[in-house]
Amino acid sequence: MFNFTSLPPLALYIHIPWCVRKCPYCDFNSHEARDGIPERAYVDALLNDLDQELPAVWGRVVSSIFIGGGTPSLFSAEAIDRLLTGVRARLACKPGLEITLEANPGTVEQGRFREFRATGINRLSIGVQSFDAGLLAKIGRIHGRGEAIRAAELAHDAGFASFNLDLMFGLPDQTPTQALQDLSTAMDLEPAHLSWYQLTLEPNTYFHRFPPELPDDDLVWDMQQQGQARLAARGYTQYEVSAYALAGQECRHNLNYWRYGDYLGIGAGAHQKITDAATQRIHRRWKLKNPRDYMAAASGEARIGGHSEPDSAEVILEFLMNALRLNTGFDTPTWEQATGLDFATVRPALQRAQERGLLEPDAPWRCTARGRRFLNDLLAEFVPDD
Repeated sequence: MFNFTSLPPLALYIHIPWCVRKCPYCDFNSHEARDGIPERAYVDALLNDLDQELPAVWGRVVSSIFIGGGTPSLFSAEAIDRLLTGVRARLACKPGLEITLEANPGTVEQGRFREFRATGINRLSIGVQSFDAGLLAKIGRIHGRGEAIRAAELAHDAGFASFNLDLMFGLPDQTPTQALQDLSTAMDLEPAHLSWYQLTLEPNTYFHRFPPELPDDDLVWDMQQQGQARLAARGYTQYEVSAYALAGQECRHNLNYWRYGDYLGIGAGAHQKITDAATQRIHRRWKLKNPRDYMAAASGEARIGGHSEPDSAEVILEFLMNALRLNTGFDTPTWEQATGLDFATVRPALQRAQERGLLEPDAPWRCTARGRRFLNDLLAEFVPDD
């Protein structure tokens, strides 16, 4: 079915599931740290988990590391250092690879960013979401405007040439003026990267069960259009649906996801995708979500929460759902390396999407403005008939 002649790049994702308080919109695997965080035991579990995964990636080089959560900045620099030292001892890492740590402004102490920088972390992703005190309260964030601004200043002071600010729009009762003010404040802090995306009500969240009053679609569209113009005017290029970066500062780890690269996933609830050229298969698996259960089982197969092997139809959709989010789209060699499928399998549907004005008429394959707005309609072209 597949014909992998080479392997896609490999990344490592590490999940740290604890946070101070669960946000009402959050659907990630996060747990409130009510009784403290077992740092040493969890790092031991992460490294034991990684030991079990090594045979699947022998000889491969890791091109990026992303430590996400939860709120990984709750961990001490000593714990992060022990974790990264253990990773480097087990995996071949690309020289100068990007290592990102997620941080919450409400958990940042004076000097901590410098300590993280000394461990080898060279990129931060700071979850600001808004600088408006009233809006922050409505979405359950634990920090205020001053802490958010201070976190960005500390990132600069600690020597982080690259950091991301995570910002949302379409918040409860938010006006376009407020959304654009948030964006202006963020840009004034001079991050190398901005993630700017619309709040959505995800299943299994408090907001999904008890929906707040959100701005209507016309207001949200106005926020998005005006915001994108302001970002472009300040030199932030949109390279993905919700990602904007100064020249050369795109997130390498996320680009690997969007290009359908491989990634190891260690930690409670972490997912991974590994291509096996020997068997011509793609393996997906995920770890137990409960941190206590995960730590107890991390040294053996019981840590696995589930496993699947996508077929060609699933791979086609998975690849396109990611690659078509990128402004640059994809070309034929990228398709064939990432999917192991002949380009002829997808060319007719791509051409139909072009005829509908959803894809640009020339290579590479990428969305038009209309295709980006109606991405679900575009992807429907690739769903097999029953």
